[in-house]
Amino acid sequence: MRQWRELVLCGWLLANVAAAHAQPDANALFQEHCASCHGGDRFGAIGPALLPDNLGRLGKTGAEAVIRGGRAATQMQGFADRLDDEQIKALAAFVYSPPDDTPKWGEAQIAASRILTPAPPLDKPAYSADPLNLFVVVEGGDHHVTILDGDRFEPIYRFASRFALHGGPKFTSDARYVFFGSRDGWVTKFDLRALKVVAEIRAGVNARNIALSRDGKHLAVANYLPNTLVILSAHDLSVEKIMDAVDGSGRPSRISAVYQAPDRDSFIAALKDSPEIWEIATSPLAGAQYAGFVHSHEKAMVEALPSSSGLFALRRIEISEPLDDFFFDPGYRHLIGASRDGGRAIVINLNVGREIATIPMQGMPHLGSGVSWEREGRRVVAIPHLKEGKISVIDAGDWKVVRTIATAGPGYFLRSHEDTPYVWADSSASPTSRDTIQIIDKNTLDVVRTLRPAPGKTTAHVEFDRSGRHALVSVMEKDGALIVYDARTFEEVKRLPMSKPIGKYNVYNKITFSEGTSH
Repeated sequence: MRQWRELVLCGWLLANVAAAHAQPDANALFQEHCASCHGGDRFGAIGPALLPDNLGRLGKTGAEAVIRGGRAATQMQGFADRLDDEQIKALAAFVYSPPDDTPKWGEAQIAASRILTPAPPLDKPAYSADPLNLFVVVEGGDHHVTILDGDRFEPIYRFASRFALHGGPKFTSDARYVFFGSRDGWVTKFDLRALKVVAEIRAGVNARNIALSRDGKHLAVANYLPNTLVILSAHDLSVEKIMDAVDGSGRPSRISAVYQAPDRDSFIAALKDSPEIWEIATSPLAGAQYAGFVHSHEKAMVEALPSSSGLFALRRIEISEPLDDFFFDPGYRHLIGASRDGGRAIVINLNVGREIATIPMQGMPHLGSGVSWEREGRRVVAIPHLKEGKISVIDAGDWKVVRTIATAGPGYFLRSHEDTPYVWADSSASPTSRDTIQIIDKNTLDVVRTLRPAPGKTTAHVEFDRSGRHALVSVMEKDGALIVYDARTFEEVKRLPMSKPIGKYNVYNKITFSEGTSH
């Protein structure tokens, strides 16, 4: 009997020790603590979607910190008083795992998500600032947007945004409205005159970016999940067309990005998982012209989508490799693209629908942040590298590298303006010089000044005001700042506290497609 009791006790102890060391059931924890806000499928509800691509650069360590301590200025509460470290780590790992089911987000789900909150009609803005010299500042630290007076450098209005806005906002040509896209697929239309959100819709589960057509009537949303390109009416964000991202061979793909090509009256999109570029007509005339491209080259294929007018006709261009990122020359005749893990960039002539050049470019070129200008009578394009401290300057006539400029470290952004002789470059991807801004002479291609606006803090994304007289720099930290510099003397003019200002966008420069900024 005694021996039997000892065996029972031993078994009980072993069972409890095993239970103590058992891995937490992450899915059960998620359903108990997270599903009510983020959806039982992790696709999002009141809170954002909790999927690897939607979480951006937060990382598992950052996710653990948010689960433990919550997020300021949001409804996200901390769980440190209810979950232990092992449970928190398990939850963080869980939200960084791919979903078991492919998200289904079609026209019915998109339409059901639409929210309309019209603003009262106004004949003039609700403020005295120049509406063409406003800056829209995206603050990623607490997910807000600040509307900034670009003359006085004073905030006019601040409002809460959707989680993790991604890609640059797009402006109507009359400077009346601005559109935002979030990683969760939410598209927001904001009235810059009334200072009010007037419409929102969720066009996907995970979106890359948005583009606005030249006439301001159509908005394209590039999605990772599901594999779609969604075209919305810019008027009320209603669905106009959903295009399944399937290549010419029938293989599904994510979409790397979509951009407006105003000179072509089209959207240009790249498939991330297939070597194919799409050109989508945003006017009936452009759609009708696509038929002529079939005879230009056998790799340019046209597919007329159901439309009696030719609007949204699709032209497919086969290329040698999938593209993650791309850039256009000023006339939108050429597209320069690269994959993130490749050692080269390719040049595609969009008129004939084929590759015409290859440019050796090691170090992961960040083509979406390229700038161009006239130098010695020739157009050049400058592109930063994400893995090497250098900038490639390329002749846009023969597609040869003119100069490789050594920088303090790898960076994300280049910015300039027609009325400045300089290009400003950051080194924000560098572990040792992420606080450095370097200023490069556009004629000599020499570094003429190095700034450290906030020593030890990540500093990036320069943007100029309408005149090119001032350059605004972001200190991308939770307790960050927007720093205004005199673009001629490089002296600091003003410093505005902000919560991780990840990007700022000048209305005039965007609607005029300034050669010194991204589009």
